[in-house]
Amino acid sequence: MPKVRFLRSGVEVECEQGANLRQVALKNKVALYPGIHRFANCHGMGQCGACRVKLQNGTEKSAGPKTMLEKMRLAMAFFNIGHGDTMRLACQVKVMGDMEVQEQPPTNVSGTYGPEAEAAKRRLREGKL
Repeated sequence: MPKVRFLRSGVEVECEQGANLRQVALKNKVALYPGIHRFANCHGMGQCGACRVKLQNGTEKSAGPKTMLEKMRLAMAFFNIGHGDTMRLACQVKVMGDMEVQEQPPTNVSGTYGPEAEAAKRRLREGKL
């Protein structure tokens, strides 16, 4: 059975392969939704983006493929900037293997962090930009 480690809350649980990540989090009392979104969310329908999580340390390969609904929602989301492969909607993720999940990841509206931004900053410092 796959293990899911929620990094912010420090919770590690086992679940069935193919389990829905949102359901796993809620069942184990992991604070998946920030602030008002605990009450005002789409309840797992993939519409609001409030259940976004960032899959860490290469564990994005342990998630099922993105659904068409998830791809469309993430394509319209500014919080996805710089994290295209690792940012997911918990309500759309199927747990297929061990995962490390950062719940409530910071929003990257400016594009000032992430691998692409760090590489650009390095090139700027080196005078290669």
